[in-house]
Amino acid sequence: QVQVVESGGGLVQAGGSLRLSCAASGNPFDINTVGWYRQAPGNQRELVAEIRITKGGTTNYADSVKGRFTISRDNAKNTVYLQMNSLKPEDTAVYYCKAECSRWVHTYDVWGQGTQVTVSS
Repeated sequence: QVQVVESGGGLVQAGGSLRLSCAASGNPFDINTVGWYRQAPGNQRELVAEIRITKGGTTNYADSVKGRFTISRDNAKNTVYLQMNSLKPEDTAVYYCKAECSRWVHTYDVWGQGTQVTVSS
């Protein structure tokens, strides 16, 4: 079974940057895709960015973060990063990492505990 742990959240002023990390352990070879999601109070959890661990590392971004956020992977460290630049107050949320996994015909998702990102104006 895979486990994921997020880190790197914090308080930053608008225009600043943060880098979030999602470290995987257990059976990282089960992981197909890693996504970063966020949830602000009163809002639904939404996809921010995702990256395919297999098949060339294809990425996908929410329109609201394109050009500001970059998702990347370090397979040797079993870690996925989310570099967040030009942060805005509306980026304030709890950010979660999700690993989409499969082993043989069994598929499963693993969520981290979340890390708070607060952007002050």
